[in-house]
Amino acid sequence: MFNYITKSIIPIIVLIIITYGMIKGRKVYDWFVEGAKDGLKVCVNIFPYLLAMIIAVQIFREANLLDMLNNAIAPLCKLIDLPKEVVPLVLIKPLSGSGAMGVFTDILKNYGADTPIGLVASVIMGTTETIFYTVTVYFGAVKIKKTRHTVWAAIMADMSAIIMAILMVRGSNIAIFIGMAATVVVGMVFGLIDLPTSIISMPPSIAPTFGVAIKNLYYSFK
Repeated sequence: MFNYITKSIIPIIVLIIITYGMIKGRKVYDWFVEGAKDGLKVCVNIFPYLLAMIIAVQIFREANLLDMLNNAIAPLCKLIDLPKEVVPLVLIKPLSGSGAMGVFTDILKNYGADTPIGLVASVIMGTTETIFYTVTVYFGAVKIKKTRHTVWAAIMADMSAIIMAILMVRGSNIAIFIGMAATVVVGMVFGLIDLPTSIISMPPSIAPTFGVAIKNLYYSFK
């Protein structure tokens, strides 16, 4: 029953939106066609950025730069107790999702999913992001060249995820807290996060994100 609901949730949502639009007398099909046209334009716009990223990743892998970088950061990995077998996954994940999946699959085949190496790799695979690929696609789609703090903030989030993965596999109950605290401290050191002015403050507003999305959806069918 649960699997059926999970598979059906997206079609149900789409059906509800279409039905609601038709009840309101909106031109749902015309909007769909216009959206498809805009989607093709976005694909054309981001293709040069995506192609450059794919070529860069291929050069990075074929030139054995991965092995060189692996050896260079080996002392740091030893310091934080990151298994050397997982380092290639950490290095390739920000660049390529498919490449990371290949490395991850090899790790599970060679060491198993229930070993400490397999567990660390699994947590890292699920909690980190293809930073440069994602930035290339989304910023390229809107033709933004200055990413400001986006890349560094994303890298810090990945570093936090790596620290949490190691601590969680060790059985630490405060792994998430330590990872978040480490990210905040590093962010403040490099000026990416403002220094706190009080111990307790109001939570961040959801208005710039979910609020705008819900508002636009509401006015579309009003």
